[in-house]
Amino acid sequence: MGRLNYSTVAIPENSSKAMASELHISFKKTREICHHIQGMKVPQARAFLENVVIQKQAVPFKRFTEGAGHKRGPMAAGRYPVNASIEMLKLLKNAESNAEYKGLEPAHMYISTALANRGRTIRGYFPRARGRASPKNTETVNIELILSEVQ
Repeated sequence: MGRLNYSTVAIPENSSKAMASELHISFKKTREICHHIQGMKVPQARAFLENVVIQKQAVPFKRFTEGAGHKRGPMAAGRYPVNASIEMLKLLKNAESNAEYKGLEPAHMYISTALANRGRTIRGYFPRARGRASPKNTETVNIELILSEVQ
């Protein structure tokens, strides 16, 4: 796979970036997490993702709501995407480390860009009875995260 570029241009003096490619998690759930945490401050986003992992707080689903139940609070439908939240936490910690390396303070930064794109589909087959086979594909996700300082 070729090198992926960031979708937006960030000012290098007051921002830090992190990207993860071809993660084996659901695109739909990752998209909803990215949509919700964009604009949050870093400590607030970290606390939110940790609460989702322990299933204390639900992620509001806006677009992919088929079969999602109603949750308490100001949301109509929500879920607890644990695997996608764990991967987002890893990426957020990576972006925080990049900010510290550049001499920035991650506690005073916010998530200016959180984006999920579909990655490549890894094709696979599941053997069935009588010599047949059914597709068993694995979808992948590319995520980019840009943190910026509050000005």
